[in-house]
Amino acid sequence: MSACHITNNKLRTTAIQCIKTESPTVKTFTFKDKHCAKAKPGQFLMLWIPGVDEIPLSILGADRNGDVSVSVKNVGEATQALHRRKVGDIIGVRGPFGNSFSLAKGRVLLVGGGTGLVPLLFHAKKSLSKVKLIVFVAGAKTKDELLFADEIRKVVSDRKMEFIETTEDGSCGFKGLCTQPLEPLLEKNKFNMIYACGPEQMIKEVFCLAQKHKIGFEASLERLMRCAVGLCGSCLLGKYRVCRDGPVFTGRQLEEASAEFGVSKRDFDGRRILINSGN
Repeated sequence: MSACHITNNKLRTTAIQCIKTESPTVKTFTFKDKHCAKAKPGQFLMLWIPGVDEIPLSILGADRNGDVSVSVKNVGEATQALHRRKVGDIIGVRGPFGNSFSLAKGRVLLVGGGTGLVPLLFHAKKSLSKVKLIVFVAGAKTKDELLFADEIRKVVSDRKMEFIETTEDGSCGFKGLCTQPLEPLLEKNKFNMIYACGPEQMIKEVFCLAQKHKIGFEASLERLMRCAVGLCGSCLLGKYRVCRDGPVFTGRQLEEASAEFGVSKRDFDGRRILINSGN
């Protein structure tokens, strides 16, 4: 393990600087951390809620002033406890960990669902300023749950970019899943790269379309992560450990892990369970 990785793995405490409500279930927390402020789009951190638990989170933003932002959905005990925290409360941070998205050229398609939009928005803001065209497809169940729409529109206004909103109930934009508008887009435009993040079965659908149209593909995956340094094995995906070898994976890597990708994952006991089993 490199000296840099050892330093990043040390727990640092910091105070919450700002809390922003993004949706009825998602809040963005901003804090200071000089190590995570150097993060690249796609990397993640481990956030410790004192007395409760530590959770892995994609990084939404990081700047030279040391500010770091993460967006957290209230889905369990730890995230519920974090949502109750206030500005000035102390949290713990480790990271940044993992790899990052590559820098593409030409025409780029980004597809995200739910909090999967977090690393994609960071990538669009920080790394894709020189591409010819960006098409950003963002999905949610309802208009109220569609994240970062205003921020994405701001990115759109600054560049040659198209923003497609999708909601399952049709309350905003295209009615349906965020994968449904993709086939017409891929027939209309010749993309050089597709980036995706969201529920794993959604990512697999986008991956299959990328293969069909022979387009470069990268996805940020979410798995159960405890150690963040590749020791515990809770985030296994085939021969890969998502925390150490990812969380960003290429199409070739995902093809190698096709027996598990979009099919199964590990639970807290290390057992393999089906992703569509509802667990």
